[in-house]
Amino acid sequence: MTSEARLYTFSQETKDHLRKFRLGTSRANDPQAVIYMIDKQTKEIRRDEDETVYKSLEELADDLPDHSPRFILLSYPLTLPSGRLSVPYVMLYYLPTTCNSEMRMLYAGAKELMRNTSEVTRIIDLESPEELEEVPAKLAAA
Repeated sequence: MTSEARLYTFSQETKDHLRKFRLGTSRANDPQAVIYMIDKQTKEIRRDEDETVYKSLEELADDLPDHSPRFILLSYPLTLPSGRLSVPYVMLYYLPTTCNSEMRMLYAGAKELMRNTSEVTRIIDLESPEELEEVPAKLAAA
């Protein structure tokens, strides 16, 4: 067992939600995103308090904190140049430049564990909510 797996925890409810979200979004016609955070005291990785499923990147940008990192799971349907529909499932690693070093370390240590547990294919790093505008182009280029 890796040190990350011993330090950070997921409740069974969170693991079930991760799986349900991944499977449920694979055929979605609209973007869907959920925000995850780490409880500083317990080191539990869980959904944020309001448990919103975001349907647009603008809505998501409005709710991201200014000084605290987050993991965002995103399912983003796009039509490829071939005309085929693709629904990339990625993790956005939101790490604002203004967050303190303790929070940076906390989230950096859990990044790969979150990637593996959520079964995303790719991680996109973001430093500001404005960078969400670039995500569709990054997904289309991959």
